[in-house]
Amino acid sequence: MGSEPPGTAGSPPPAIEARIRAQGAVLDMRATLEIYAPLLAAQSRAGVEVRRDIAYGPDERHRLDVYHAKEARGPMPVLLVFHGGGFVRGDKRDRENAGLCFAREGFLTLVPNYRLGPLHQWPAGALDVGSALDWARANASEYGGDPGRIWLLGESAGAAHVAAATLLRRFHPPTGLSIAGAVLVSGVYNVHLERLARAQFGVPTPDPRNELYFGSDFERYPSMSVALLIDSDPFPLLITYAEFDLLQMQVQAGELFARLVSHHRFAPELHVIRGHNHLTQVYSINTGDTSLSAPVLRFLRSAANHRQNNELPVE
Repeated sequence: MGSEPPGTAGSPPPAIEARIRAQGAVLDMRATLEIYAPLLAAQSRAGVEVRRDIAYGPDERHRLDVYHAKEARGPMPVLLVFHGGGFVRGDKRDRENAGLCFAREGFLTLVPNYRLGPLHQWPAGALDVGSALDWARANASEYGGDPGRIWLLGESAGAAHVAAATLLRRFHPPTGLSIAGAVLVSGVYNVHLERLARAQFGVPTPDPRNELYFGSDFERYPSMSVALLIDSDPFPLLITYAEFDLLQMQVQAGELFARLVSHHRFAPELHVIRGHNHLTQVYSINTGDTSLSAPVLRFLRSAANHRQNNELPVE
């Protein structure tokens, strides 16, 4: 199966990459949509069935969409994809491209919504990741998925929620985490560091995103910073960030990687998404640009093989 042309992941098409490089490391939704809206409107939807707005919990945001290939055979590995949005916005329909792409690649792909700040603050997102994971374990087989092979992928705020839900034991199910692995794309893993280094990172005060989710009691920020609190047993993990990502995302990806390797016996993979910024890397999925999807798929398949041999994935 394959939703995108064969080839090695590298960078976006030259004309698009030139526009991204000209923008630099910025978060510009309008400019990003100008580039990618036409591509996403024309993306392939062939061969994939979608079931929308399935409840996985009591809140109105506890809804997920299920994507699966029409021609899939046998129990499929399951991939949950958690969208970004700065903790205060975002919707699962914004990641339809990921649902279509990974379903066509043989994964039963679940794309949930989750509760948002400021109405729902930390750790609501991590709890919602856990609820969606519980739903997948209980219901994946009904949609052709294998509940014994579940992966989690989060990007931006979604990566922060997946990191908390997987790397902190307090959010694990009583029976244990028991996931195949996880992918973290350009997330927030140390909100304490982000606050202390606002000037260096160019983050405004008050912070229009973090403070609405983590609150304004800065004394509590270390107790909500995943990178400082890791206590999970190792599992297969891929950490990525974009070449033109926000500076704080690049720093936190490196810090998380270093702490996991140096202090927690993890052997995560680390990948830079060349030619992209924080937003364009995710919008590129299912448009013919495999910059992000190819390394993710390589990791999922490689880690699955390592798991069969009772090994952690090591580059």
